Amino acid sequence: MQKKQLQALTLEQKCALLSGATTFGTRALPKNNIPSITLSDGPNGVRKQAGAADHLGLNPSVPATCFPTAATVACSWDPALGEQIGQAMGEEAAAQEVAVLLGPGLNTKRSPLCGRNFEYFSEDPYLSGK
Repeated sequence: MQKKQLQALTLEQKCALLSGATTFGTRALPKNNIPSITLSDGPNGVRKQAGAADHLGLNPSVPATCFPTAATVACSWDPALGEQIGQAMGEEAAAQEVAVLLGPGLNTKRSPLCGRNFEYFSEDPYLSGK
């Protein structure tokens, strides 16, 4: 968002941009030429629900590739493979008009009890940094 656009917004409009209009969609401000954008929660692929989305993800999804998890990709020790997967995920997201892909995580695994470790590449800082 350009500085002039931001300055033109009222406090109420700025606050409206802090929450979504739908589970995976931002609010649009048509009078200010700010469109709604779609986000996808998919650490190993583009997850987008068809039609009316619900917060539980129970409605049908748009078919998409299910890529290996970040932990599985890290086992290859091949940064080029990770880059290829990222490129493919970006292309799928663009084809489905998804502007923001949420994931994978770029943190290190700090606790074996973390239920989201599959989203992180490794507990090794060198490997995660690649």
